[in-house]
Order: sequence, then structure tokens, then C-alpha cells
Amino acid sequence: MSQPQLVLASASPRRLDLLAQIGIQPDLVSVADLDETPKKGELPASYARRLAIAKAEAVAATHHGIILAGDTVVACGRRILPKAETADTAASCLQLLSGRQHGVYGGIALITADRKLFVRVVCSQVKFRRLTENDIADALAFGDWQGKAGGYAIQGFAARYIRHISGSYSNIVGFSLFDVTALLNAAGYRPAMQP
Repeated sequence: MSQPQLVLASASPRRLDLLAQIGIQPDLVSVADLDETPKKGELPASYARRLAIAKAEAVAATHHGIILAGDTVVACGRRILPKAETADTAASCLQLLSGRQHGVYGGIALITADRKLFVRVVCSQVKFRRLTENDIADALAFGDWQGKAGGYAIQGFAARYIRHISGSYSNIVGFSLFDVTALLNAAGYRPAMQP
């Protein structure tokens, strides 16, 4: 008996790359158009969880199979940082993160073919060294901050400023591969290994 198709409810090329790293290639990518504005007083872990579930449910409404969704939230304390769409926003985020430890929350939601919902929230900690104005200017000039939560990509230019991480590195990139694998196993999904 063939297994259900795997639908990735994310437009992130990083999530596709991460899945490929462990031999998983979704059958389909479908993106939900959602309002991603945090609710007043919403905490980072709750926000990541809510968005991951909302993305999975929106795609499950129009697709059959196993639906896998994720959301990444960068937070300094209780403060949720935006996805940087402008250089000013990225600079503000980097100034806030300079010399500090912050949390990266990964919400993962999986809806099985028989419509059961599994959810995990993973938190990794990242510590930046103190950044100078030149450091921030260099990061902005490099340009890989665009559309990234907190104004940086750990797998990109900002890696030169990161002193320490605690927890899942792949979570910081876009998906905790350990947790994604556990959820897929719970759903009975066995990938055809893609090299």
C-alpha cells in the first residue's frame, strides 16, 4: 500500500534544503497566506506554535496527505522580533541582539492523512558577540538578512558574530530535524531515501 503524499506548508527554501539533508523530498509545496501579526501579549513559544498550526490547517483544508508546517520566531526575552523586510529593521534587530543571548523558537505542526494533529515547539539559544557599527554595516551590505526573523541567517554572514549556540542548530535554520523526524515517524511516514 502506498503511503500518503507529504505536503510541505512552507515557502522557505531553507526548510526544503533541511529536509533534503535527511533524505526527504516533499511531494508538494503549498503555502498558506496568513496574517502573521503577533497577538497582544503573545509569548514567543505560543506564537511559533500558533502559526505552525495555522499554516498546517490552512493547507490541510485544500490538500490530502501528510501536511508538515513550521514557523521560526526570534525573540529577545519576551519580545518577538520581526522578519526584516528593510535594512533599518535588520539593523534594529542586530543592535538589540548585540552582546546578548536570545531564543529561536521553532514551531512544527504535522497533520496526518487521517487528520490527527501533532505539534512540537523547540527552543534554541543563540549568543552574539558585541557588534560594532561596522559589523552591522557589513551584515547589511552582505544582504542575506532579507526576510529573516531577527534580521539574520545563522547559516549566512551572521555566523561570524555568533559566540555560542545551545540546542538544535537546524531549528535555528528553519526546522529541528530531530523533531521533524520524530513527528513523521509518529505519522507512519517513511521516505524513499533521496541522496
